Amino acid sequence: GELPGDAGFDPLGFAKSREDLMNYREAEIKHARLAMLAAAGWPLSELFDKKIALALHLTPLVDSSDRAPSILNGGLGKVNPFYWIAVLGAASAIEFYGINRSKSGDESYFPGNLGFDPLGVYPKNEADQKNMQLAEIKNGRLAMIAIFGFAIQEFVSKSGVIDETPFFFLPLAETLKMYTNSGYLN
Repeated sequence: GELPGDAGFDPLGFAKSREDLMNYREAEIKHARLAMLAAAGWPLSELFDKKIALALHLTPLVDSSDRAPSILNGGLGKVNPFYWIAVLGAASAIEFYGINRSKSGDESYFPGNLGFDPLGVYPKNEADQKNMQLAEIKNGRLAMIAIFGFAIQEFVSKSGVIDETPFFFLPLAETLKMYTNSGYLN
């Protein structure tokens, strides 16, 4: 394939035209970016939600088992409706901008290119740009799997991702101390 990360895998033939392929890639990159944010935000919310909520005199959103609010875990009703309105408004504005940019006929446009690079980290030469796009799509695909794993893990185990796999998210000394005090190690 011509796109970074495209190995020509379309066994069901969904992408019947180049336009279909570009629409699917646009959707994939959007989901990948959201998943990368969520893969970082989910464990961070479990680590810091209670501390931040107590400091601001708010009710924590994580439940008593330190599980983040999700469709499978419940708890989404505890989130302030103004937050959902702000999120939907911001997402709609970004989507509207992205659609207009994709339909502008700009030759330099590719799926996911919103022209937003305030820190100037996007490479200038084409080879490095392709490598960055490849890294983004591969990390995004991994993040989509991770978020699916987080949701299923919390639903099945009934405990938070941090509590279930602390060695990924907490300092090693703290994790080992937890395990030695819980009877896993003698």
